[in-house]
Amino acid sequence: METPAIVSREEWLKARTELLEKEKELTRARDALNAERRALPMVEITKPYVFRGPGGEAGLADLFEGRRQLIVYHFMWVREADEGCTSCSFLVDHVGDLRHLNDSETTLALVSRAPLPSIERFRRRMGWQVPWYSSDGGDFNYDFHASNDEAVAPVEYNYMDKATLEAKGLHFFAQNGQDGHGLSVFLRDGDRVFHTYSTFGRGPEVLLNTYNYLDFTSLGRQRHVSQFPHHDRYGDVGTDACCH
Repeated sequence: METPAIVSREEWLKARTELLEKEKELTRARDALNAERRALPMVEITKPYVFRGPGGEAGLADLFEGRRQLIVYHFMWVREADEGCTSCSFLVDHVGDLRHLNDSETTLALVSRAPLPSIERFRRRMGWQVPWYSSDGGDFNYDFHASNDEAVAPVEYNYMDKATLEAKGLHFFAQNGQDGHGLSVFLRDGDRVFHTYSTFGRGPEVLLNTYNYLDFTSLGRQRHVSQFPHHDRYGDVGTDACCH
C-alpha cells in the first residue's frame, strides 16, 4: 500500500486547509440529509408480529421497552454454522453503553430469523448486552425485506427487485431463502407504532466506528467488512469471515 507524499510543513498545511473546506461541506450536507430523513412520512404498523426473547413472547410495541423510539438491527444468522454473521457481529461489537440512547427515549434491539436458544448461546459467547429477539417462523423479516423467500413474497433487498440485484451482481442477496442485514426505525405514539425508516447495504456502515477511526489514517480501512472475523477468533489459523 502506497504512503502519502513527503512535503514541507507549509505544503501540508495548504493541502490540509483545502481539505477542511470539503469536510465542512460534507458536514453541512450530512446535517441537511439528516433533516430530510427526520421529515420522512411514516406508515402505521398494524400486523401483530410476535417475537421471542428471554422474557417470553413479545409484540413489536413491547420491543420499545416503554420508550418512544425503536431501532431494530436486522442481524443475519448463518444457519449452516448456527452462529451470527461475522459482518453483523462486527457491527454489534461497536455498540456502547445503551444508557445514552435510552435516555434519549430510544431503544436498540437486534432481531434475527434464528431459534432463541441459538441466539442466547451466541450472545453469551460474544458478551453482548443488547436486547436480541427471535423472529423465527414469523413474517417480520420478510415484510421488512431483511429475508427473501419467493414462497412468501417477491425478492427485494435495498429497494431493488431480484432482476435488479442480479444485474448489479448482488446475487447473494437475490438468493431464495437468504437473509440480509439492515436497520429499521420505528416511532411509538401511545399504543400506535409507525415505521419511519429502513436502510440496507452500506446504509448502516456509519455505525462501524473501527472504519470511522481508520478513515482518519493514511492506510485507511484496509479490508472489507466481511473480512473481519468474530472477535474471539483473532489469531485462529484458517479462520474465515462470512458471508456477503
